[in-house]
Amino acid sequence: MSAALLFWLAGSGLIGLSVYGLIVNPHPLCKLLALNLLGSGVFLLFGVIARRGASAGLGGDPVPQALVITGIVVAFSATAIAVALLLRLHTEAGEASIDEEDGQP
Repeated sequence: MSAALLFWLAGSGLIGLSVYGLIVNPHPLCKLLALNLLGSGVFLLFGVIARRGASAGLGGDPVPQALVITGIVVAFSATAIAVALLLRLHTEAGEASIDEEDGQP
């Protein structure tokens, strides 16, 4: 088993686990963590794509590397905004959930 295949399987596993977490967990913080895990899996797959191009003798492809760096910055800022919104929701409503009390959507 090559290193690229191992990283490809790990990235796919992270994406599958995060999609499962997005579907199953109703809590917003768990959904936020699952979204971060999804981003990490995608970044790992982009890294594998960049590495496969370099191992084929084509040289390192800078486009996937630039996408990963940009994606990390965007994911960090989006996570910071989401955490701030969850904290604001918690201070206003007393809990960090968006469930209705009367059962009506």
